[in-house]
Amino acid sequence: MTEDFLHYIWKFRLFDMTDLKTDEGESLQVVKTGDHNAHAGADFFNSKVKIGTTLWAGNVEIHLQTDDWNKHHHQHDKAYNNVILHVVYDSDESVIMVDKRLVPVLELKGKIKRKIWDNYEELIGNKDWIPCEQQIKSVDRFTIDNWLERILIERLERKTGELLLALNQNNNNWEETFYRTLAKNFGYKINALPFELLAKSIPNIILAKHKDNIEQIEALLFGQAGMLNDDTMDDDYYKSLKKEYEFLKHKHSLTPLDESLWKFMRLRPISFPSIRIAQFAQLIHHSSHLFSKILEVRSTRELSKLFKVSTSDYWREHYVFGKPSVTKSKPLGRDFIDTIIINTVVPFLFVYGKKKGLPKQTDKAFRFLEELMPEKNSILTKWNEIGVDATNSYQSQALLELKNEYCVRKKCLTCGIGNKILNRHE
Repeated sequence: MTEDFLHYIWKFRLFDMTDLKTDEGESLQVVKTGDHNAHAGADFFNSKVKIGTTLWAGNVEIHLQTDDWNKHHHQHDKAYNNVILHVVYDSDESVIMVDKRLVPVLELKGKIKRKIWDNYEELIGNKDWIPCEQQIKSVDRFTIDNWLERILIERLERKTGELLLALNQNNNNWEETFYRTLAKNFGYKINALPFELLAKSIPNIILAKHKDNIEQIEALLFGQAGMLNDDTMDDDYYKSLKKEYEFLKHKHSLTPLDESLWKFMRLRPISFPSIRIAQFAQLIHHSSHLFSKILEVRSTRELSKLFKVSTSDYWREHYVFGKPSVTKSKPLGRDFIDTIIINTVVPFLFVYGKKKGLPKQTDKAFRFLEELMPEKNSILTKWNEIGVDATNSYQSQALLELKNEYCVRKKCLTCGIGNKILNRHE
């Protein structure tokens, strides 16, 4: 038995509620279980119970045994003075507050159906890819889709906190914050940190001053990336960028990153950080007030056009400086653009709409996800294999959140799908 399980049982009233009595023998009626509290203080707020002929409103605390109250020192904590009921699995002694008030106790031992506990043990003890891998096919799609909708909102709310923190650090400058987040996501996973540091090292306002000159933008970005330090490089374009950067570095008092931060190993050449920086430079070159433009677009088709950039001519024949390759156009691919929309544009629209009180922007964030195809990765492939497929990125984003925030942590008790399985045959 666990306290989390008792929280679940109390929250959803999954115990025999007939002829309930306190440990003092008084009749007890649960009117409202209350709001589950995941922070400090009592476990449930705003609860209502009727003890005898008196209706009580306040908080409910839950423990495995009654003496856990004293073990946790609640008897000396004023935050627990308004507890109206102590719910326990096994009652072994009375609870008396510092003001000598006796806290009513409800014992649940013998009132919980064994089948629910057996189902819970089966889930928690399972070592499959997800706890309910063997049972999820028995869950109807309506239940799954409803839970995915809620999970997606949780995912965006979680990202909201991160973006609001970044916005605050950037003095509420939306364009600068968007620029830095966009840069980070250009690095995808392996080069996300150096790309983020690169954007922080050279504010968007500096790049904007040189946006009409692609060579200056590349000089600034590659220079700040620490990729223009080789004095022996026999490459005319490299030498030109290096010379330009030395001037701009002094002009703007810039400090470059260490080139060793960038990772090339086990990446396809098209994903080399040198190519991504070149593509990012083109995006800066062709865009002005990008975030403002994004707020005006009405579809993912319009949105994708804003990101359809390639590289300068030099990078058509190179993947790294000084090593010519077969001439090949290197535009941002559709999958990469979709990833940028999903991980950068959508969260920003959601946060902007919430902060500015503009529901049309938050609605647009959800609509964009519905318009895009689901991502392709190992997690989504596995979901598909066990019978839960995603038809768009709205669902695929929710499935990623479900796997990482619920399944990995075995939070079956707070999962809508887990609840359905725990209560099967009941």
